[in-house]
Amino acid sequence: MRSSNPVFSRRGFSRDNGYAGFNTAPQAGSAQGNPYAQNPYAQNPYAQADVQAPTTTGRMTMDDVIVRSALTLGTVAVGAVLAWALLPVSGTSYGLAVGAALVAFVLAMVQSFKRTASPALILGYAAFEGVFLGVFSEMFNSRWSGAPFQAVLGTMAVSGATLLVYKAGWIRVTARYARIGMAIAIAFMVVMAINLLLVVFGVADDGGLRSFGPLGALVGIIAIVLGAFFLTLDFKQIEDGIAYGAPRSESWLAAFGLTMTLVWIYVEMLRLVAIFSSND
Repeated sequence: MRSSNPVFSRRGFSRDNGYAGFNTAPQAGSAQGNPYAQNPYAQNPYAQADVQAPTTTGRMTMDDVIVRSALTLGTVAVGAVLAWALLPVSGTSYGLAVGAALVAFVLAMVQSFKRTASPALILGYAAFEGVFLGVFSEMFNSRWSGAPFQAVLGTMAVSGATLLVYKAGWIRVTARYARIGMAIAIAFMVVMAINLLLVVFGVADDGGLRSFGPLGALVGIIAIVLGAFFLTLDFKQIEDGIAYGAPRSESWLAAFGLTMTLVWIYVEMLRLVAIFSSND
């Protein structure tokens, strides 16, 4: 199954042209009782007959994903703290934040189109993303005191709740679920891109759909729900990657994808907290 994250859709746990694990006809060698599951690592030397217990050296485990996610998210946090402490709110810091965001975007795209995971690129992305988030968060905090802390708590709550409902089986990540969710996500991004153009050319005032009002709050809530949807795809891909015996290097891609999704949720949560604080 492909995720919204470019890293997963380009490389990640899919080796076919569709959704790994959800094909139109039953495949041999299905995993975990799924009659539609196809092992994307069937030709990988790490993929052994027993896909349920990846104990062979070089195969990805949940511990690998946790450790590398902690390193990546920790790098984001360190970059954010340093940027907050060393770059006071000013026009210069805003310019540096935009520059850091652009560098992070370029690094993310380079990694997304690489055939193998590059820890240096992933951690570089995390560091520059952290600088952007540090300045961005400080800017919001200067106007809405405590907003970044509330956004962090909100991000943790959304992530934890999503993991809970996923592990409890309340959400089943199927091909239909993924198709509908991705269609909504693509439509949302197209609408946001059009809105941005309208704002840039002065057609829409006060941010248009991204204004700090009721409409902006509704759009923010939709964006956070989409972030939770992306997380369910990420969880499924990680679960399948471990079951199918993905190589250990894939854990870096898993950490990268999760970080991108969590950053998405945090930024939208921060805006939502600011909107609600403005209406108090």
